[in-house]
Amino acid sequence: MNTYGKLYLCPTPIGNLGDMTVRTLETLKSVDLIAAEDTRNTLKLLNHFDINVPMTSYYEHNKAQKGSVLIERLKSGENLALVSDAGMPAISDPGEDLVRLCIDEGIKVVPLPGPSAFTCALVASGMPTGRFSFEGFLTTNKKNRKIHLEEIQDDTRTLIFYEAPHKLLRTLNDMLEFLGDRKIVFARELTKKFEEFYRTTISEAIKYYEQTPPKGEFVLIVSGADRESVRKKHRGELPSAEELLREYADGGLGGKELVKKVAAELEMPNREVYDIFLNMKKSNLI
Repeated sequence: MNTYGKLYLCPTPIGNLGDMTVRTLETLKSVDLIAAEDTRNTLKLLNHFDINVPMTSYYEHNKAQKGSVLIERLKSGENLALVSDAGMPAISDPGEDLVRLCIDEGIKVVPLPGPSAFTCALVASGMPTGRFSFEGFLTTNKKNRKIHLEEIQDDTRTLIFYEAPHKLLRTLNDMLEFLGDRKIVFARELTKKFEEFYRTTISEAIKYYEQTPPKGEFVLIVSGADRESVRKKHRGELPSAEELLREYADGGLGGKELVKKVAAELEMPNREVYDIFLNMKKSNLI
């Protein structure tokens, strides 16, 4: 058994300092080093809770070099805490790379529960929560953004995005183009005094934010694609019932098995396929 230290993933408040958990405070006070996305922001947090533990920076532009340094310290037996600017580390931030490095090196990763902007936004949005997909920030690259939105345009799950105010209108216009005019909920200033939820449609939101410049970081909750519309769309891309009946009949299938197989593939009622089958038989097409 190795004597490596542990990496603790410590969530921090997303706006209200009262959301700091007792366990996170105890962990931050006990570790040997705190790796922070922005040491200036984290220093304010540590000072507020009277935590005096050495800190180092770990962010997008130094993660390649700093990651190996942190791994060596963990291997030497030190315990480290990883924090992001706000919320759960390793979600839409470079912490995920450090987690992967730890797993590759056999270092234990300990996640602590706590604040997360997208879960707060989702549960208060009024959108379905049984199945959802967290999509994070859309890339600024126009081509890749288009590819991303095209990949999820038929996803029937609730979709969750993060977005900055200066990119919000561009994102909404792209969503309207590739996802269509769906229901959307904007969550901002979560857990703060002026917490706001704005429930509308994508097209109406564009009109609103063209007149009212957006402020603050946003969580966007977008309704999933309509199931029936997706089914009809893909049915149009599939062979017709007549084509499949003829193909499988030529392959030796017949009667109930033939009808059942075609109905399942096309997601059509058995009775509807059976009627097509009878008409084809009468016309000697099968």
